[in-house]
Amino acid sequence: MSYTQKKTHRFNRSLCAAAVATACLAAPVAMAQENTDEEAKGKLERIEVTARKTVESLQETPVAITSIGAMELGEKGIEVLTEVQQFSPNTTLQTSRGTNSTLTAFIRGLGQQDPLWGYEPGVGIYVDDVYIARPQGAVLDLLDVQRIEVLRGPQGTLYGKNTIGGAVKYVTKEMSGDPQFTAQATVGSYNQRDVKLTGQYPLVEDTVYLGVGYANLNRDGFGEYLISALDGQDKENYNKDLWAARLTLEVHPTDDLFFRLGWDKTEDTSNAKGGYRLIPSILTDAPVPDSKYDSYTSLPTWNKVELEGYNWMVRYDMSDALELKYIGSHRESYSPTNIDFDNTQLPIFDVPAEYDDSNDTHELQANYLGENFTLVSGLYYYDGESCGNFDAVLGILGQSLGATGLTREVTGCNNSESWAAYTQLNYDINDQLSVSVGARYTDEEKTAFVNNGLVFANVYPYSGWIDGYVRPDGELVPQVLGTDTNGDDVLDAPAVESWSRFTPRLGVEYQMNDDTMFFASYSQGFKSGTFNPRAQTNEPGVSPEIVDSVEVGMKSDLTDTFRLNATLFSYDHKDRQYIGIEGDLSDPTALDQRLRNAAETAAKGLELEMTWVATDNLQFDVAYGYIDFEIKENNAVPPLIGLASTPENTFNVGANYQMVTDFGDLIFNANYYYRGDYLLFETSDLIEQDGYGLVNFSVRWESVEGDWYAGLHGKNLTDEEYLVGGYDFVTIGEDGSYGPGLGGDTTLIGYYGDPRTVHLTVGYRF
Repeated sequence: MSYTQKKTHRFNRSLCAAAVATACLAAPVAMAQENTDEEAKGKLERIEVTARKTVESLQETPVAITSIGAMELGEKGIEVLTEVQQFSPNTTLQTSRGTNSTLTAFIRGLGQQDPLWGYEPGVGIYVDDVYIARPQGAVLDLLDVQRIEVLRGPQGTLYGKNTIGGAVKYVTKEMSGDPQFTAQATVGSYNQRDVKLTGQYPLVEDTVYLGVGYANLNRDGFGEYLISALDGQDKENYNKDLWAARLTLEVHPTDDLFFRLGWDKTEDTSNAKGGYRLIPSILTDAPVPDSKYDSYTSLPTWNKVELEGYNWMVRYDMSDALELKYIGSHRESYSPTNIDFDNTQLPIFDVPAEYDDSNDTHELQANYLGENFTLVSGLYYYDGESCGNFDAVLGILGQSLGATGLTREVTGCNNSESWAAYTQLNYDINDQLSVSVGARYTDEEKTAFVNNGLVFANVYPYSGWIDGYVRPDGELVPQVLGTDTNGDDVLDAPAVESWSRFTPRLGVEYQMNDDTMFFASYSQGFKSGTFNPRAQTNEPGVSPEIVDSVEVGMKSDLTDTFRLNATLFSYDHKDRQYIGIEGDLSDPTALDQRLRNAAETAAKGLELEMTWVATDNLQFDVAYGYIDFEIKENNAVPPLIGLASTPENTFNVGANYQMVTDFGDLIFNANYYYRGDYLLFETSDLIEQDGYGLVNFSVRWESVEGDWYAGLHGKNLTDEEYLVGGYDFVTIGEDGSYGPGLGGDTTLIGYYGDPRTVHLTVGYRF
């Protein structure tokens, strides 16, 4: 029995995007990167990437990688990171359920769906090589982005942590030193009102530069909360209310020495996102709404994501061959959130939660360029605290048991300290044949404690969270990891466990001619071991997940105007960490969740990326991904049945046309993006999304002088409705009917991607 989101339009398309402030503030970068060489018109562009931590051509990098430059982001009106999935085959970047800022990321079916503290993402997110540790706040708006790189497959020998699926890299642009300022405004559908300001100024000529950026982004909701148990609150659903700021100081004391110090802060106070009831409530008046973006709630609608970070980098060229680099960062995030699982006006299944994270990273790199080899090596250190609490308020069920309410409360921390040493040697045997050998050794220690217990009342994280629902003074919640086991009133120490792993990479590259390269590689990645953040009894931590991956690929510029890159891959995914459910789902007092290494899976697939420069002014791009999934060992409870949020097929085709006029250049972009059928959860087919397509169109104008620019961008023009998240707490009767699940109601909920939108952007550079 399954609920399948039906589609009326099977062939539609969508656009790519990459960070709201990115597009706006990338505009000046876009202009600077335009090719003015007449001889290069009508030919393929050379694209530079830093996938292997050295600057090299995309076509010479033996890695499955998609690179999206600032000019392309600006031309297409790219605003949000999640739209980047359209450019990269076999890639899922979606906004998670409940908030606008939490990222769900999968590459080749590898990632992490549960955003609870303690779980590690399977796709690494990096900003200028600084690791973003938590999914909360990972859907961010960045300023002055030079390009975004999506690396597919394990990247364990060069990147910090947890890149079993791949890595997404933001690369920002170093300042030119010239005084610059850009102001941009956007208006659009649902009363969109965005302002973005960026600039740079030389404090000391040719030596010290200051860069600034600010974005204020607002939009009304796509829908509303039709009924709420609380009066006087904002009832917009899927709205946006966010500001972001960034400061960068660059110092060039000599030609060989470079310093950069950065600060950024983001505050997102958009409302909590309410889900769409796919079936009516059986406990209250909450039928299926007319709009996919309408909801009901018994919680406050406010929500907050606060992020702040500092980063610093020192680069020293000791010689023409040797570069030393030190990269450090400190980041903090705090997210109090209100998630109404059942989406009714009664406290049937309310989950208010708090996430509180901080981490420090340090990385020392040494990069050497020899006559016929390159060597990348480094030391990496990560120290992170990941804490949180949530209250699963099952008030109606508690009342049916004769209590005033019922709350399952979980609080705890899952802290990590990790260090690693890595190196990768790329050696040219001759002009055509090269080999690469890489290795990484990682040692990690985690410390965890969990408080988990039942309270027969409706309680919330702290006093004042919701009027009328205040935690009783002195209320104690049973401790689990860290318990008084010997009766001496002294709590046991928190659980501590450590893991270490050697992960290798071997590769061979054959340069058949100047325009065609073949490559093959074996690589291993791992996702950190961890503890169960929902533990009810003392249980050991689980081992890291291991992925062994093999790739065979080709990168070719078959002519001056046609590029074809292809990759065949296969992998084995061992020791998959999975929470098994023990007990009756309809009885929360018996619910027991155990984290185990419970499954082994495998997949193989294909990725194609093509570019054809048809004329001096017209270009076509195609990207196709295919993945075939296999379950080899299945001890999960309930059992695995497929991949989460990962379709078998993804496809994108786009066209770009440039028209030169006396009043400036006009650039037209259109693309169609298709995602095949996919499950929302890997253990359930109760919520499944049919294949769908998105259509997008943009036109951008640049003045002859290059100071004014404007763009009109239409996205999801056929107004497709497609699921990106959900909850499925129901039971299925023998006749296929839906019955009550956890909380006593039929909780089958969907969250949707953006509807059709159109926005106009105007900017001025001076």
